[in-house]
Amino acid sequence: MSELSPQAQEVFWAFNRAASGKPDDWHYLPAIAAALRAAADQVVPETTTPWNSTLTPLISTKDVRSKILAIADELEAQ
Repeated sequence: MSELSPQAQEVFWAFNRAASGKPDDWHYLPAIAAALRAAADQVVPETTTPWNSTLTPLISTKDVRSKILAIADELEAQ
């Protein structure tokens, strides 16, 4: 099993503290990834920007969604 990024490790350890307290519950990684994907879909759904939009947010929803889904990808790949 490869090393997880600090972001993915924090998500994994937060789950373990809440769920079982066991440090070796690696078989839960796909379920954690699925929960992150659902959260991304609910909190930052994929959207399109209107062509006439002049607003440029400091952090785009696309960036936030991308970061959440990257952690899910990493957890799923383990």
